[in-house]
Amino acid sequence: MDLVPIKIEHGEEKAWDLVCGLSRSDVSVRTGTVYDDRAEAYLLRSYGREFHVNPCEMMISCPTEKNSIFLGKLRDFFRVSVLWYMSNAKEIPSTGRLVRPVDIKGGHRFTVGTHVLPVDLIAERYAKDREGFVLKGLEYGAEIVQGFGDACLRFHPLPRVPVTMVLWMEDEEFPPRTDIFFDSTCEFQLALSDIVWAVAMMTCVIMIDG
Repeated sequence: MDLVPIKIEHGEEKAWDLVCGLSRSDVSVRTGTVYDDRAEAYLLRSYGREFHVNPCEMMISCPTEKNSIFLGKLRDFFRVSVLWYMSNAKEIPSTGRLVRPVDIKGGHRFTVGTHVLPVDLIAERYAKDREGFVLKGLEYGAEIVQGFGDACLRFHPLPRVPVTMVLWMEDEEFPPRTDIFFDSTCEFQLALSDIVWAVAMMTCVIMIDG
């Protein structure tokens, strides 16, 4: 699927400057990352992959996943999301209370125009394929969650930002449906609704094109 470019005020360069100037130990504690002095980079776990984030070299790499979609097709979304997370994340636990992207501050934009999340495409793809839905999620480090819909996955795009995706399969009465949720703490961890949208889009895209 084609992606609409993400536009953040001050953008990526501003975010790099912020992260580079922060205390390494403070960032590690807040974000759930580890700073490797030898590599001069934070070790960040995202979608089941380990990334190296080198703030002063303005570089993100994935040593074991050279062809990762996150450094290719999703590069702009991923880099901005990681950087704004690292500069704004809080050392607070998840609540387990799920909220829809549209219910966060500024989330009304997710219901119109180019910001609409492609959950319908996911529903169509896995309308009769629960196993395919689950297997695709497991490829990206998702956990299987019981008790929601016909299948439910919890992704970890960022250490303190879980994203839950629920699939309702097609049946004789209803069409297929996919819902996506964040933990209620997402606004503390990501700071901007545009970053929430970027993380939601990445999670959708890997289930469609990943």
